[in-house]
Amino acid sequence: MILTGKKILIMGIRNKWSIAFGIAKSAYENGAELLFTYMGEENKEKIEELIAEFKGAKAYLCDDASQDEIVKETFQTIKKENGKIDGIVHAIAHANTEDLHNDFIFTSKEGYTHAVDVSAYSFVLVARMAKELEMLNEKASLVTLTYYGSNKVIAGYNIMGVAKAALEASTRYLAENLGKEKIRVNAISAGPIKTLSAKGIKDFSSILNVIEEKAPLHQNVTIKQVGDVASFLLSNMSDAVTGQIIYADNGYNIMGS
Repeated sequence: MILTGKKILIMGIRNKWSIAFGIAKSAYENGAELLFTYMGEENKEKIEELIAEFKGAKAYLCDDASQDEIVKETFQTIKKENGKIDGIVHAIAHANTEDLHNDFIFTSKEGYTHAVDVSAYSFVLVARMAKELEMLNEKASLVTLTYYGSNKVIAGYNIMGVAKAALEASTRYLAENLGKEKIRVNAISAGPIKTLSAKGIKDFSSILNVIEEKAPLHQNVTIKQVGDVASFLLSNMSDAVTGQIIYADNGYNIMGS
């Protein structure tokens, strides 16, 4: 098991259909000890029930991962109770519904700022706080989640595509900064998956059909497959991999149309 002895923090788990849950399941099956953050005190019982199958897992409230003081307080508690950790999975993103359903040109300043703050800046903040609090072991690995809409126009993805582009650029700059301390930073560009977040994208089912038709493997990716890629990136097997956008989309990204 490639993650035996490692403590992994997964930020943004919501339900058993989420990519974060697929990553948690793979990491646990590969020997990791799991920690989680979630939003909303009212969701505590639901999250604890969700992660019950991961023996020894703990969940911590983090209501807004784009707010410095909130992340700092959460990380201080996590470090105090668990010591240093070996990896962080950032599975946090959000955009206002109207900014996904309307044409991109109508994105409001508030909507633009919100999407980039929550979906991209939060990863920078997480990395910085983890570093400042000396929370990461040597050879720790940070992993975030992105999507093909960061570099191609996908109908209905709109401001989230812009936010993911910022996230990918942030991944590269963070990899350079943290590489001095032997800490790796990568992103997984997963193919479309039927998650709660995906429901906000107009005509999402048609995107799934296109992948099945045009991807080299002619199938849609699963949360288990993405989870296994994350486990690799969190493990010592990927010691030479940093600053990369790893596609887990059954090859769709290589196709010309």
